Amino acid sequence: MKRTACPQRLSEDHRAATNLHMMSETQLTPETHARLAAELEDLTTRGRVDIARHIEAARMLGDLSENGDYHAAKDAQGKMEARIRQLQATLGTAVIVERQSVGTDAVEPGVEVEIRYEGDDDTERYFVGSIEERREGVAVISPGSPLGLALLGHGPGETVEYEAPSGTLRAEIVTIEAR
Repeated sequence: MKRTACPQRLSEDHRAATNLHMMSETQLTPETHARLAAELEDLTTRGRVDIARHIEAARMLGDLSENGDYHAAKDAQGKMEARIRQLQATLGTAVIVERQSVGTDAVEPGVEVEIRYEGDDDTERYFVGSIEERREGVAVISPGSPLGLALLGHGPGETVEYEAPSGTLRAEIVTIEAR
């Protein structure tokens, strides 16, 4: 993905500053940004009208203190409003990153990375980006997660290590693909 001119390899100080900046913004592909904006529009228009109708219909059923339909509708309203706030926050800090037409030789947000954990023959594939960047068949890791932070700026053949709840883990970067 192309965001701005980014050096191939980052110094530790530059990587730390870049990681801090990236944690304050949400990097999204144009497709994901459009999908989230459409979801927000739908929830703030049709969604709110539908919930209001459900609440009003449930009110007509009588005593609100023992009205399961009313409480379910109010619960649904609360969940919808929470999702609206989440979408507003995500889109408010979003930076749209464009796909590169050529490969990349360092892990950055918007790439798929294949890694092999030390002592394991199998590899695992991850998309590095926002959790909203759902990918079919590929797990998503945040660039701000311990693994994401360890991978950023490193290329194929390099081994990174990071702290996990079970202790320090080491992983070799096998391949990187721009998606």
